[in-house]
Amino acid sequence: MITLNINIDHIATIREARKGVEPSPVLAAQKAMLAGADGIVAHLREDRRHINDNDVRNLRKLVDTRFDLEMAATDEIINIALDVVPDLVTIVPEKRDELTTEGGLNIHSDIHRFAALSKSMHNKNILVSYFIEPEISQIDAAKKVGADIIELHTGTYANNFRSTKFAHEYARIKKAAEYAESIGLHIAAGHGLNYNNIKPLLKISQIKEYSIGHSIISRASITGIDSAVRDMLHIIQTYSRL
Repeated sequence: MITLNINIDHIATIREARKGVEPSPVLAAQKAMLAGADGIVAHLREDRRHINDNDVRNLRKLVDTRFDLEMAATDEIINIALDVVPDLVTIVPEKRDELTTEGGLNIHSDIHRFAALSKSMHNKNILVSYFIEPEISQIDAAKKVGADIIELHTGTYANNFRSTKFAHEYARIKKAAEYAESIGLHIAAGHGLNYNNIKPLLKISQIKEYSIGHSIISRASITGIDSAVRDMLHIIQTYSRL
């Protein structure tokens, strides 16, 4: 069964435009779950540009499906995760000046640090996912440091959806997913996915879950979050059966 996780960061982005209290990412998470979302994702960035510490703690209290705390591997955020105890942490690269996460994590850059991070999370019964490029070497590294899950970065695929590079990017993801499953990893995918470009990926049976934020929150601004989530769930259910 394919699951859908909703990233509610950009509800907080709208709130922070006025530095007020609305709209509430916690209320958005509740409505997304009522609409059928299987999990909620929130990225606690070092600069707190959208999601803040109170959001994380309130989401932990509310989310009764699966709460995924997306985070960089910094001491401050690691300590918050160990205190809050989400169901899952997804480790991502983070740059202060980026608009959004620009690519997958290079696990090779610090194998020992990531292995220690995985161990500390597992000691708290927190699952660990690494957000990586669809590359065999990074998949092997994720396995080595104790990942439970890998989330394949689909940004390059999404950017080339209508280009001549599409077939190549699709093949990279398919090969990566097949390999990851063969070595015992659970596979998720995310970044840049929308109501159109997700459809071909649903043919890759090894990908068991998708984390989507921007396109769903964008549609929700017009149709409401209930409708936006249900529309994506309908696509997932329809195209994964074809």
